[in-house]
Amino acid sequence: MNITLWVVAGLLAAAFLASGGIKLALTKEKLAAAPGGGWVGDFHAGAVKGIGVLEVLAAVGLVLPAALHIAPVLVPLAAVGLVLLMVGAIVVHSRRHESKAVVVNLAYLAVAAFVAWGRFGPQSF
Repeated sequence: MNITLWVVAGLLAAAFLASGGIKLALTKEKLAAAPGGGWVGDFHAGAVKGIGVLEVLAAVGLVLPAALHIAPVLVPLAAVGLVLLMVGAIVVHSRRHESKAVVVNLAYLAVAAFVAWGRFGPQSF
């Protein structure tokens, strides 16, 4: 179970590091022009950058504290943060009637909840 949680947390971290990095690197206009980027129009540029920062911090928090053995309790807290971020994403995409994005966000939510459950519960550090 411990290995499964490490693998899942690592994959989740990679996905959100990439997603957050893109939000930080590209302009709001370029993000809006990308496929599935219509939601960006509902937010200020600073809010989009803020979401990117949260995603990058969560990605780092999923792996680094446990790998360095420094405050490993941050791992499940980062996973809970991603759950909350995905709840917000589901709300935004639901209001925009973007069902494919809602399904993807539900999958990320489930994976993040699994990591939070595993690291708070049976395989805590």
